Amino acid sequence: MSDTTLQDICRQIAEASNLGRRINLMEVCGTHTVALFRSGVKSLMPANVRLVSGPGCPVCVTSQAYLDVACELAERPEVTVCTYGDMVRVPGRTGSLEQRRATGARVVVVYSARDAVKYAARHPDEQVVFLAVGFETTAPATAAAVLEAEQRKVDNFTVLPGHKLVMPAMRALLSAGDVPIDGFICPGHVSVVIGVNAYRPIVEEFGKPCTVAGFEPRQMLLAILSLVRQAAAGEARLENAYGVAVTDEGNAAARGFIDQVFKPANAVWRAMGTIPDSGLALRWGYEQFDAFARFGVTLGEDYEPEGCRCGEVIQGKVEPLECPLFGESCTPADPVGPCMVSSEGTCAAWYKYNRPRAGAGVAKR
Repeated sequence: MSDTTLQDICRQIAEASNLGRRINLMEVCGTHTVALFRSGVKSLMPANVRLVSGPGCPVCVTSQAYLDVACELAERPEVTVCTYGDMVRVPGRTGSLEQRRATGARVVVVYSARDAVKYAARHPDEQVVFLAVGFETTAPATAAAVLEAEQRKVDNFTVLPGHKLVMPAMRALLSAGDVPIDGFICPGHVSVVIGVNAYRPIVEEFGKPCTVAGFEPRQMLLAILSLVRQAAAGEARLENAYGVAVTDEGNAAARGFIDQVFKPANAVWRAMGTIPDSGLALRWGYEQFDAFARFGVTLGEDYEPEGCRCGEVIQGKVEPLECPLFGESCTPADPVGPCMVSSEGTCAAWYKYNRPRAGAGVAKR
């Protein structure tokens, strides 16, 4: 279909989706959520093709309890918290890291886990804690940072493990059965690491089509066309619309870093509870780099801000406009939940690209 125009693909989607019922496709990746809006692809969908967001924003799925621990550590005079920028403004139970920094806490925004190691090496009198969040995309870099800290004997560096794994979350959503899903637009970045074949159990065990997509309009439209055609035919296949970057087996070297340093562990997801083996914990031999162990902190009870429906948004149960706080008491300038903070957050994308304007309606997709 290399010569097929975007208009032709849209026409084929409309023809294939003419089933007399709604087709629900979930984009697992937060970057897809933003790209679908920004490119206009979401607005080109037929009325009965609904694109719903899944638990693919790493900041959004991070539990409130994890943020509370991060804020607690930031308040300790000997600790410096290093973090990706999206985490700084997410409100915890008693405020955000940004607010801690405003009152004197050392909170440093870094662009990579290795930057945190370098900071720790330059500041040996500080205990540097890196907030290790993200999916399989960022986990290899965290593992490499731990290995570098070990090699360089940077003893004042630790990580606060908070990485998540995509596949257990997809299985948990389908096992719950309370969100109708006809197919998955599988994440591009994560798939570079884990490979297309990682999604085969979703196809074979749950009978749900999966297509890996890139982030250009053509790649996303081809993925949607693939899923709509399978839904129309009652089929479930595994396909790849991002062959330029994603292979069947993924990146073995990146997975090797993860496996060397981390092991699967139960993890708490925002509003989804504990999902078995959906996170990563440090293996034996690397416990000295575990901030939980070094500072004697544990995850407390999880907490959701009153009225915030972020937990339902990331599971595809509701759309942002169904949250009573959206665009009122919750805005990018003054967020209540993480979905309005993160650059990959569903609420932030809806606020920027699809919120109601004065005197105008909005098409809910």
